Amino acid sequence: MALAETHSVNSNNDDFTGIRGFKANSLIIFLSGMVILISAFFVFLMIVKSVYGNYNLSEIVPTKENIFVQPEVEKAALLYSIYTENMSDDGNTWVQDNLNTWMNFLKKFNVPYDILTDVDIETGKHFDYKLLVLAGAKSLSDKEISQIKRYIDDGGSLFATGGVGTYSDEGKWKGWQFFTELLGMKFTHEISPQVESSKIHTLRGNLPITAGIPTGYTLNIATWDRPIYTEIIEPRTEQVSYWFDHRKEKGLVTEKIKKSTGITIGNYGNGRFIWFGFEINSVVGNQRDHIYFGRLFQNCINWLYYKPTALIKDWPAPYNAAAVFTPTFEKNYNNVNSLQGLLNQYKYPTTILVDAELAIRDSVRTKSLSRFANIIPIIDTSTTSFAETHRSIKDILIEIIGKDIYGVNCKHIKDEQHVIRILQENFSYILTDSLTDRSVPKKVVIDDEASFIIAQTARNDKQVIEEFGLTDLEFQKYTYEEDVNRILHEGGLYVMKFHNEYQFHPNYISVVNDLISYIRSKNIWFTSVDNIIDWWQKHSGIELRYDTRSDRRISVEVSNHERETIEEFIVQIFLNKNINNIEISAEMIHTPLPKYEFDIANNVLYLFVDKLEADETRTFLIDFENVELLSHVNNWN
Repeated sequence: MALAETHSVNSNNDDFTGIRGFKANSLIIFLSGMVILISAFFVFLMIVKSVYGNYNLSEIVPTKENIFVQPEVEKAALLYSIYTENMSDDGNTWVQDNLNTWMNFLKKFNVPYDILTDVDIETGKHFDYKLLVLAGAKSLSDKEISQIKRYIDDGGSLFATGGVGTYSDEGKWKGWQFFTELLGMKFTHEISPQVESSKIHTLRGNLPITAGIPTGYTLNIATWDRPIYTEIIEPRTEQVSYWFDHRKEKGLVTEKIKKSTGITIGNYGNGRFIWFGFEINSVVGNQRDHIYFGRLFQNCINWLYYKPTALIKDWPAPYNAAAVFTPTFEKNYNNVNSLQGLLNQYKYPTTILVDAELAIRDSVRTKSLSRFANIIPIIDTSTTSFAETHRSIKDILIEIIGKDIYGVNCKHIKDEQHVIRILQENFSYILTDSLTDRSVPKKVVIDDEASFIIAQTARNDKQVIEEFGLTDLEFQKYTYEEDVNRILHEGGLYVMKFHNEYQFHPNYISVVNDLISYIRSKNIWFTSVDNIIDWWQKHSGIELRYDTRSDRRISVEVSNHERETIEEFIVQIFLNKNINNIEISAEMIHTPLPKYEFDIANNVLYLFVDKLEADETRTFLIDFENVELLSHVNNWN
């Protein structure tokens, strides 16, 4: 009886086990839970790393500091200078109007700000802000000046305009001592509205605050606020732009540019500053001018907040500028033998410009020249017959030289619409004697096809020999070299346009060879117009995006919107902070990683991207150690 009962119980347990599963052990449950928890923690760490890059555990552990301390809002302090307003006549609203413009700009670019008074600066309230804006603050007290210098020296950022601090709080003239000491510049000139109502202002390329703006772009600045010229006298300050208009003004170019600085960036102690020689409400012009000025303003804010900016370098490695040689024949082929001798001896990459009528009239000489270089017709677009004849001229020249013709040199261009009508007739580019608003080729899209305008970017031999009367070879050479140096300073394209009756005269031809040797001794790409157009076609098809993921990671995305592979180009990233131990990876596996170089002195990273296919996009992740943040974390630990 007992045996039967026991069997019955065991049988019931077996049934329970078979249906419900085995009886779980609490230790197994605990260990399984720990494994899951630890796995989840490591997955979390991997996700954090994949998004934000490297980090310290102290930054993500749930400590009181990490949970309850709110992230600091990096506000700007905008000075409303009552001392400056007191200098104005009764009813003058200049200070308030200028302040309103700044407030609109700061709101537009999502920069939080507070308005501070002169007394606030005197009592040190600006030390609580990341950025201090002194917009047209001509009058400052001695106590304000002392506090501003301490603020920047301690690591603050300053955005200043005009003759800051040149008057006392009582409106008495103090001079340029504070201006010079703080900004590392000296005053040279003031622009009077009675002399000029507006003034051209040329921006250099390849700088952190001109990223995304065409190299050599010219802003149009109204002179009602009497903008000022300065000259940099300390190496801690860098020139961003200049007032000198090489198109109209005479004088020694290098000296004039040096003494007409209009925008600068620099450092004072542990802080940094940007200075404009004009007020931001003085920018006038078309929509494109305001778009590029907005981009300039955003770059300025990024630089002052130590945020990165990036650009695609205008020219192939290792060049910082480019130059083309365009011999020109307008009336006849006199002195052509001098040119042919030069080309035979040195094999210079050349594009020859020939008046269309001359090219057809002397077809034998034209065909002979085409063996040395590409021939581009010169056409006067002001003639009434132009609209009917330019197609036939192109066809006739193609038949003469046996090559296709992709470009045209046009005289008397009226406006951009005029250019578009010409480019619609199957020309890839136009060379003009008029001037665009930049010193690099300008892209024009017509029916989804890209064409380019190459403008005159320097003085030609007609001006140097005929207008200036420079017959001495050394004077000629020096004048051309000044323009080469200006173009290199900007980072643009030097168009070397010389005529047969001037620089190709046997007495002057040696200057051409000397000048080309000078160009080649610089960091300048000396090439043909066709190579420039081919490169610029590819360059303009690259789209660049960049994003700050964390204090230790930024992402860079490049896309090729052209129809062919781009063999190599350079992405230049201004990191704007001290970093170490760079690591580059890709967001997608099997993405080719670029070679790179890091300029540690200027905190600039160069990515050398190879063989970007048509319609291909690559995203690179750039990780690094933030030196200042690492020091802060170590001190906190």
